[in-house]
Amino acid sequence: MTRIIINGSEMTSRERAHEYLKDMFGFPEYYGKNLDALCDLLNEKTVPVEIRLINSEDIVKLLGPYGNSLLDVFKDVSIENENIIVDIS
Repeated sequence: MTRIIINGSEMTSRERAHEYLKDMFGFPEYYGKNLDALCDLLNEKTVPVEIRLINSEDIVKLLGPYGNSLLDVFKDVSIENENIIVDIS
């Protein structure tokens, strides 16, 4: 199982958040850098991936409502794709 630790304090803007996520997940160059694209690529995972979100409160603090939507994507994907396990702390 692949384990990825995502640090919410790294997400200082929408653009930075998506660049950071692209790097952490190794997304392809065509990654659309938006919530729909994030959801799509995570749902394509066919091998188990454990995602641990640390400093998740910083995501909301730094990105406001967009941060809440970003966290919702991770929660939704963990329900939709049995290969994705999400731990938000």
